[in-house]
Amino acid sequence: MPSVPDRIAAELEKEILEQRFESGVRFALRTELIERFGVSANAMNEALRILRERGVVQVKPGAQGGVFVAQPPPQVRLGVIDLWFRGLRVHAADLFEARSLLEDGFAEVAAERATPEDARDLEWALEELRSRKGDAVQYLEANMRFHGVIARAARVPVLADFHESIVVLLRGALVRAEFAEPDVRAALDFNVAVHARLAKAIITRDRKALVSALADHRTDLVRLSEPAWRHDGDSG
Repeated sequence: MPSVPDRIAAELEKEILEQRFESGVRFALRTELIERFGVSANAMNEALRILRERGVVQVKPGAQGGVFVAQPPPQVRLGVIDLWFRGLRVHAADLFEARSLLEDGFAEVAAERATPEDARDLEWALEELRSRKGDAVQYLEANMRFHGVIARAARVPVLADFHESIVVLLRGALVRAEFAEPDVRAALDFNVAVHARLAKAIITRDRKALVSALADHRTDLVRLSEPAWRHDGDSG
């Protein structure tokens, strides 16, 4: 069970991410947070330490001090899901772009090499995708597993391992995922339908249907925030 400081840190981090505060904005006074959560100064200090280590806040002393929002973690929009990441040395959007390019190639090769066992795994992965539409994190996980099945069905182990490495990086650095709009049912239904078309085209080895499904599957990645290092020394 998480400790009191861990729970406070999680709640404050969630609030800062949801409000999308700009870097450098004063979020609160430490005394205000102690009063708000009804905890000791030591518990709040530990919560703020956790947030400092995560790069979420900065704490400044003095009359003009307080708890300030640090550089927000890199954020991208993947379809209708907003995603925040921490600790990546490259922007998450670059990783998603590389992942997408690999997945297009995997799908084309899998349409030639997929076995009946791969077809069964694809059906299972598709059913999981259908059942995870109520939660952004679970839907993202199901999406990645679906494409992992296709990667394995292509039987190019070196590239499949590279694809898995990208997925592991994204999964490990993910801070938060949430749907970008209150009602995304229609968009998710369409997304599941596109994945169903992908699965069917691979299983039936229908190249024309595969090309059409891949065209509908491609989604623009929107960079909603940039990590500070991308601007250091950037010539524009």
